[in-house]
Amino acid sequence: MTFITKRHLSRRTFLKRTGVSLALPLLESMVPARTALAQTAAVPKTRLGCIYIPHGATMDKWTPAGEGTAFEFSEILKPLEPFRNRVTVVSNLAHKGVAPWTGEDTGGAENHVRAAAVFLSGAHPVKKNEAHVGVTVDQVAAAHVGQDTPLPSIELSMEPLNLTCGDAGFTCAYRNTPSWKSATLPLPMENNPQIVFERLFGDGSTDVQRQERRQQAKSLLDSIRDQVPSLEKDLPAGDRRRLRDYLDEVREIERRVQQGDAKLSASLELPEVPSGIPVAFEDHLKLMFDLQVLAYKADVTRISTLMLARENSNAVYPGSGVREGFHNASHHSNERRNMDQFAVLNQYHIKTLTYFLEKLRSTPDGDGNLLDHSMVLYGSSLSDGNEHDFDPLPVLVAGGASGRLKGGRHVRYAPHTPMANLLLTMLDMMGARVDAIGDSTGRLEI
Repeated sequence: MTFITKRHLSRRTFLKRTGVSLALPLLESMVPARTALAQTAAVPKTRLGCIYIPHGATMDKWTPAGEGTAFEFSEILKPLEPFRNRVTVVSNLAHKGVAPWTGEDTGGAENHVRAAAVFLSGAHPVKKNEAHVGVTVDQVAAAHVGQDTPLPSIELSMEPLNLTCGDAGFTCAYRNTPSWKSATLPLPMENNPQIVFERLFGDGSTDVQRQERRQQAKSLLDSIRDQVPSLEKDLPAGDRRRLRDYLDEVREIERRVQQGDAKLSASLELPEVPSGIPVAFEDHLKLMFDLQVLAYKADVTRISTLMLARENSNAVYPGSGVREGFHNASHHSNERRNMDQFAVLNQYHIKTLTYFLEKLRSTPDGDGNLLDHSMVLYGSSLSDGNEHDFDPLPVLVAGGASGRLKGGRHVRYAPHTPMANLLLTMLDMMGARVDAIGDSTGRLEI
């Protein structure tokens, strides 16, 4: 594909005002005239999204029938059918780092404590009051490619930080984040969309600054809108449309964040809730997904991690139709009725994932869309939540990884294959090649 444009913009063009900067999406005008996209700095870069879901799954309703391209989506994964050509289900992976070392404990319920910290590291979280696990795949990628963007990575959660986890002999950090910058440095997860938005697009980094900004009720876009006419006057019609669509999307997300803040503040019957967090889980999650898509689109960051819930979370999801808490539902006692109920929860979470995939697919990026140029890892470090085991794991990868990931397949590896081998392979696809990560033993064909 070759573009002919009247004006060449830098890929790092920003709209700026004091305290506010807004990166722009990839426009055709960022490609020099008569230049093939693949030969420019504007060639799309692969984005990495890592999504952790605790408590495992009902595995016989997760694992697809058939292998290769001739597979059928299982009951839990059926909502992914519209994205078939961009989904790869991987089976027989294991995270033995979830298990206790000799002399630590007996495993079982303690595996919940370690699970999240193992998911992206493939390393064993040592049982002691000081954190020690291993650098995670998102942070290895951030160290290699994240320096090209304003934020190397963002870390998000659907639940607030829990400093009273009550796990004797363990640091609470293992439960609170799946993202580790080093073996001893856990990265905090942010569950407030208001704070995430301002981190991505503003300099309101303190509580006082954020409060002042809310009280003034000033729109981020209003503070920079006078720059838009001068920028767009020389742009071709296609770029003007993309710019307007992008700015409308930014404004809509900002409106929803402010609306959630106003609704919570106005309700006297509710307990005090952190501002900017929608009440409904689905609304909250969609907003967090939208923020990631917007960050990818503007190239503010290419790497994000999202924790849907902590291990042992007993969150209830009314939209699923299941009234039992998440953790309790995972303890099905091997009764078919309970296992089927847990599978309903598993499918519900997959349905929420499809919103993210559709947003990525519908967002143009260079010569394709964001789903083409992303790699989204979704899964858990536990297999059967009732048994607290870690083999085989429910894991899938979505997206095209800029042509490096085929999709449309169910790949079944040899039993007990380290999931760290998948993490190692994903780093190759991100252009962040390393010799090993966690307990990896080699790379996978995927």
